[in-house]
Amino acid sequence: MRRWSSGSREVEFHAKPLKPHSRGAGGCPFAYAPAELADTVIWRPELTAVTVILDAAPDGFGNAKAVDPLKLGALLADQAGVEGRHVVVADRDGAHSLWLRDPTPGQPLAAIIPLDKDFTTRVTSLLRFHRRLFGKQSGPPARGWPLTRYRQARLAMMLQALDLRMSGASYRQIAAAMGREDDAELPATEWKTSAGRSFAIRLVRDATALMNGDYRKLLRIR
Repeated sequence: MRRWSSGSREVEFHAKPLKPHSRGAGGCPFAYAPAELADTVIWRPELTAVTVILDAAPDGFGNAKAVDPLKLGALLADQAGVEGRHVVVADRDGAHSLWLRDPTPGQPLAAIIPLDKDFTTRVTSLLRFHRRLFGKQSGPPARGWPLTRYRQARLAMMLQALDLRMSGASYRQIAAAMGREDDAELPATEWKTSAGRSFAIRLVRDATALMNGDYRKLLRIR
């Protein structure tokens, strides 16, 4: 039996046993205990439009600036690998995510900006870092990054709704838990066309999509 508080009352139901999750569905064991994960996660650069990509400058650009992450400020994350070095630099206006494809000390660097749909966001992020690199105030991150409080709140509701649904809750119970008690108490005929039912279904549908891979879209801004 589980209980969820909806603010004005508790919603109670008997949870059904969950089916075993396959590895493809995200049910595989954690590589690390969640509580032991670092506070700052480094996402794949091709999925994160705010990541600034830096590589060795072409021949003839010896005056291009080298980047020493340790001199940029506090590092929230620092990870080196065969593909280069990934760092996240703290900034009061918003952290900078960098991918140094050539981390050789003193190496003059150039920026790489893929000509994709995130071009504007990538340019904005690069300009912010360029200002920081030359001792100026970075300015605000690209519009929509990080997640707004509204989107964070909705994501929390989506996860709660999905948890309830996977535990056996009906859409009525989910609607009640989400603060739509009045709709949840409607007769069956009225409930079928109610805003509360539609709201609960949307939350579960969108949360299911996130669980199945759409969570990557949270890293994009457009």
